[in-house]
Amino acid sequence: MTGAPVPDGADIVFIVEQSEIDKKGKVKFTGSKTSSNICLVGEDIKNGDVVLPEGTMLKSQHIAILASAGCTNPEVFCMPKVGIISTGSELVDSQTKPQISQIRNSNGPQLLVQTQQNSCIANYYGIVKDDEKKTLEILRKSTEENDVTLISGGVSVGDFDYVPATIEELGFEILFSKLTVKPGKHTTFATKGDKYIIGLPGNPVSSFIQFEIFVKPFLYKLMDYEEKNFYLSIPLSVDFKRKRSDRDEFIPVNINNMNEALPVSYNGSAHIHAYYDAFGFMKIAKGTDKISKGEIVDVRPL
Repeated sequence: MTGAPVPDGADIVFIVEQSEIDKKGKVKFTGSKTSSNICLVGEDIKNGDVVLPEGTMLKSQHIAILASAGCTNPEVFCMPKVGIISTGSELVDSQTKPQISQIRNSNGPQLLVQTQQNSCIANYYGIVKDDEKKTLEILRKSTEENDVTLISGGVSVGDFDYVPATIEELGFEILFSKLTVKPGKHTTFATKGDKYIIGLPGNPVSSFIQFEIFVKPFLYKLMDYEEKNFYLSIPLSVDFKRKRSDRDEFIPVNINNMNEALPVSYNGSAHIHAYYDAFGFMKIAKGTDKISKGEIVDVRPL
């Protein structure tokens, strides 16, 4: 049977489909050729081999490997606790019909799922209005209960963007408040001991992309995992131009039947629907204003 030890003296196992039993009860091989169908000792892992190196993100295949080695209680890093806050007096819950000057909150549910999909514990604190006192209260609560706080909106330079001042009032040091990327220029990162606040822009594509390229690898780093930040080198299917090249830019793309990157119709950082079926996004480096058809572009799958 499959998985059984090979009898002493045998050097080939042939499959039952290539056999027949004659009237005398003898087994006859009916095929023309066969492989040995024998797994040798040490073929999978040899004595002294490292079964899994430190810093491995455990996926289903790794669980199988650990189980086969009898390792049922591996030592792992704790999953970071992540608090999620949406800011803006214009926001209403997703199930609410927006009135004039209102929009549904999409960042909160999006960041909640992104966090959960990346092996972290997510705690959602809902919407906080554009009020300095309430922003301070909810930020304090989140930073006390979590390792990392993600707060979307309120991080720019508007009259009601209270987040930067509130972060400093809580004793956090802001290490940076802008990135030379598009979308997601107004991204803030602050620290206080082993606590962190990441302020993300309010536009949904900005918060989505910044989670993928910045928040995600940071959360992994807290778990001592070095994310493989890979991009695929794929030829562009059409000529591409942009008006400004002062920042790195990320554009949603699909892959056509010629294995070329085809930019998705995209209207900017509020156009989250552009990503509903996107294969990934291509990175356009700062200083590049046009790419010709057939040129190789870097595409990161989603």
